Amino acid sequence: MSEKKPRETDDVPVPATLRKSLKNRHIQLIALGGAIGTGLFYGSSESIALAGPSILLAYLIGGLVIFMIVRALAEMAVEDPKAGAFSYYATRYWSKRAGFISGWNYWFNYVLVSMVELAVVGSFVNYWFPNIPKWVSAVVFLVAIAALNLLGVSKFGEFEFWFAAIKIVAVIAMILGGLWVIIANVPTASGVRASIANWFNVGGGFLPNGLMSRNADGTWTGLLMALVVVMFSFGGTELIGITAGETAEPRTTIPKATNSIIWRILVFYICALGVIMAVVPWNTIDGESSPFVQIFDSVGVHAAAGILNFVCLTAVMSVYNSGLYANSRMLYSLAKQGNAPAYLGKLNSRGVPVGGVVTSAIIIAIAVVVVFVWPNFAFNYLMSIATISAVINWTMIMITEVKFRRVVAAGDGPAELKGLKGADALDRLSFKLPFATVMPYLVIAFLALIVVLMCFSSSYCIAVAAGVIWLAVLFAAYTLTQRRRA
Repeated sequence: MSEKKPRETDDVPVPATLRKSLKNRHIQLIALGGAIGTGLFYGSSESIALAGPSILLAYLIGGLVIFMIVRALAEMAVEDPKAGAFSYYATRYWSKRAGFISGWNYWFNYVLVSMVELAVVGSFVNYWFPNIPKWVSAVVFLVAIAALNLLGVSKFGEFEFWFAAIKIVAVIAMILGGLWVIIANVPTASGVRASIANWFNVGGGFLPNGLMSRNADGTWTGLLMALVVVMFSFGGTELIGITAGETAEPRTTIPKATNSIIWRILVFYICALGVIMAVVPWNTIDGESSPFVQIFDSVGVHAAAGILNFVCLTAVMSVYNSGLYANSRMLYSLAKQGNAPAYLGKLNSRGVPVGGVVTSAIIIAIAVVVVFVWPNFAFNYLMSIATISAVINWTMIMITEVKFRRVVAAGDGPAELKGLKGADALDRLSFKLPFATVMPYLVIAFLALIVVLMCFSSSYCIAVAAGVIWLAVLFAAYTLTQRRRA
């Protein structure tokens, strides 16, 4: 990616025809719901098994890193709010090749994530209607969400607002219910008294598997290994940046949504899992059911499974809804950069990039068929690319932020920053990344550590190899597209 940025004196052209209809409440809830999904409701079992109560520390560390990544993205989004976010910024402040790789990597990542969500939606529907084939559920939700996205960004924002609200209410209800169990000393099925002390005196204490240890079967566990699982549970938080181009007041809304990430992580991850492990001994959380169900089952509230099934169904719809929105805007931005076919950059009368919505929906539909026909291939190989593409995306955001600051300091910043140079220009940034001189490098080093740790896990090491191949494919694709235009 050493290709020099084209010497342009103006921004990469992105016509201001997208509707700026997303309000503060939409952005807040979109950002809030972005980090709450089936990974929290079900996937938290895996991370708890790896690290025990110290998983709380892992979520705090990982949350701080994600916060810095989104802060870096928000620094650029506030000054230069455009559709496509990091892909546009990579093109504008780094190089056209970087924008191509960033945009297509993110697009394909969300295709794969949406693929998995639609593939499992039938399982949630079958909880109530076991005779409905899973592929029928997938088709219905795919068409319904695609139609919703074609209605306009305000409709997307409104539905995502309510999807997120359902998830948030469910987590808060669980936290309050768990606190009641602890304070009222309600008897639990495990026979262990509910108490915060269970973090330290059950199953080996707060750090039962140490920083990193090897089991008899050769698998690695511990706090460091849990960081791998934790980081990917935060995927989707960067959606804040994608919405910048359609936000009514990005200079106030984006900073508010970004700064709320810290308390979101504290409440919806650390508080939630802390309460769960105070009520249900961590070494009895086996992953066969959600920890959220176990906490209510342990005190005799057996309707929790049905309630959580509904919450997870809305979470799946939320992920696909957000994924299709993000993908259509990313294709729109790529088209405006000259990195995708021109038809993807056209808007309908509602300001919706129809080509991006329909194209993404069709590709996702094909991917879902692949899941049903070749499930092992889809989950072992395609999801490996989705796993590593998140690291690629986050790394490129941090590198782009460094490039952005260099361009701003050189006097070629966006909007009112243009013409200002050096410290004067950087001081005018409205929403600065904290410790910007060193923070991008610290985050990149942390992400490199995550990649190394992935090599110690049999379920993640394939993702590292897939990541190398995937980057090679993206580099080759860019080279081929440029040769065809030459």
